[in-house]
Amino acid sequence: MLLAGAMFGAGLALSGMTQPAKVIGFLDVLGNWDPSLAFVMLGAVGVYAAAYHGLAARMARPSHAARFDIPRLSAIDAPLLAGTAIFGIGWGLGGLCPGPALVAFGAGIGAARWFVPAMVVGMLLERLLRPRFDP
Repeated sequence: MLLAGAMFGAGLALSGMTQPAKVIGFLDVLGNWDPSLAFVMLGAVGVYAAAYHGLAARMARPSHAARFDIPRLSAIDAPLLAGTAIFGIGWGLGGLCPGPALVAFGAGIGAARWFVPAMVVGMLLERLLRPRFDP
């Protein structure tokens, strides 16, 4: 598990996803757009697709669980829309998403010093508020 986390972190750092300016440049499609992160994402999707179809789809059960637990919900509801909007606004304003933010925080990158605590507060607020929205 440690090796997988280290590889993930190294990949995020090498790809530039821990640099808020690079991420914001990717999101700025109407200005000075930097498409380089699209190649990172395509590479990640390709690796995932190959691993899923080559390995996971053929497994009778997961290697570390009794059964597969894949969510079946497909409804687009208010909590989903609110969560995606908050995530997108946070990503756009901060230039980081959760995985790269943790790597950047560990590396001491300045923007992550405020982004990660704000992210943790948001997660705690979600835990407190979620029961109000669940049926």
